Amino acid sequence: MKIIGFAFLFSAVLAFADQSSSESVAVGCADGTKIESIDLEGLKHTKPHVVWRELSHKVGSTFSQKTFEAEKLRLQDLDLFTEITVTCETSASGDSLSSLVSRLSSKLTYHFKEIFRWIPSPDSKTTDRDGFMIGLALANLNVLGEDIRAEVHYRTAVAPFFEKNEYAFYMSSPYFLGLPLGWNIDFTRTDSWDDLRKFKDASWLLSLDVNWKLIPHFSVLGKIVYRYLEKGPGVLPEFGLGFAFDFRDSELDTRKGIYFESGVTHVGVGGSRGENFVEFLEDVRAYYPMGRFVTGATAFIRIRPGDVKHYDYFYHGGTNSFRGLDGPDAQHLGVHEMLLNLEERFVLLERRSASLWGVNFFYGIQLVAGFDASVLWNKGAPGWKNYEGAFYGGLHIVIPALDRIRFEVGYSPDTGKPKFSWGINAKTTTQRWRGR
Repeated sequence: MKIIGFAFLFSAVLAFADQSSSESVAVGCADGTKIESIDLEGLKHTKPHVVWRELSHKVGSTFSQKTFEAEKLRLQDLDLFTEITVTCETSASGDSLSSLVSRLSSKLTYHFKEIFRWIPSPDSKTTDRDGFMIGLALANLNVLGEDIRAEVHYRTAVAPFFEKNEYAFYMSSPYFLGLPLGWNIDFTRTDSWDDLRKFKDASWLLSLDVNWKLIPHFSVLGKIVYRYLEKGPGVLPEFGLGFAFDFRDSELDTRKGIYFESGVTHVGVGGSRGENFVEFLEDVRAYYPMGRFVTGATAFIRIRPGDVKHYDYFYHGGTNSFRGLDGPDAQHLGVHEMLLNLEERFVLLERRSASLWGVNFFYGIQLVAGFDASVLWNKGAPGWKNYEGAFYGGLHIVIPALDRIRFEVGYSPDTGKPKFSWGINAKTTTQRWRGR
């Protein structure tokens, strides 16, 4: 998922918002109640089949609170609704109290409050390479009501203005022609000087990523990338295949479960100016809750045997890779990388729905503390000299479209001073595309 660079004046929003809790309460619904009919209410812009394919309850089955809670998490992952509730109109026949529950039947109604669709707004993001960038964006989170997300962006770095520019178009959806074939299209034009890797990044990027859920919890992954570097080797194609096991309770704001992904990508075609290497990627994440506390441990590894040129070196340092450094530099570049993280979250305020001037959204607040480890090297096996570590803490605000806004302070014993940073989206997302 790509970012939408809008940010509310959050304190002002909370002051005027109509707030309500998003607890999973099924009003009037008892476990074991037979479902006679199912209705959907509140879908003004979303087509009903987008919801139906996420539901487990069926007419003729019995209601279960646990099933509804799982349905709600899947529906929240669509990032289309601020609030999802269910109510039952229950009737019974007969006068035997002992068999009354077994003969209860209900009309089940799902109620939805939709998030705003169109977002014309200021745009901003922060990257380890370019720092703080601002610009303009236009996004539609639900094109044609089909859960298709489309965004256009222009951004420029602020130090100095207009020296680093980025133009982007993103489009994605978790389904294609009714099949669970998620897809993401990324078309980006970059025109900037790369201070870290010392080259003029005048490039075009067109990529297609697919995620085909063959069976529950298992997906086949693929990607095709066309990249053109004007001040370099020219065309650099990429082709990748992989697979993923996903046992998380939710893709957004995960509280419990395990995610494992493995992939292989071939980059380049070789030649005197080009590069030619294979990338092996491993992405492992595990989460476990205890009350309001959520413990997460992640490992992200990319090994690149072959001919890797300087314009594709990894860099570490910043909110999207290794917190606690002032930023990446020539001492933090390498061919291979490993990013490790252990994080503890405390859910200070659970997700709540709100409205402001007719605009529906949601928000939540979490306190975080954790430890980052960075391993970056060029040849052979990494050693202790390739390792760095940092502690961090901060505040995360959970909001629509962006997943979260992260305000964090990191401290590395090697530098001996704290470093403030902020970012958008979970780090497990941004660390994968921070180089583009």
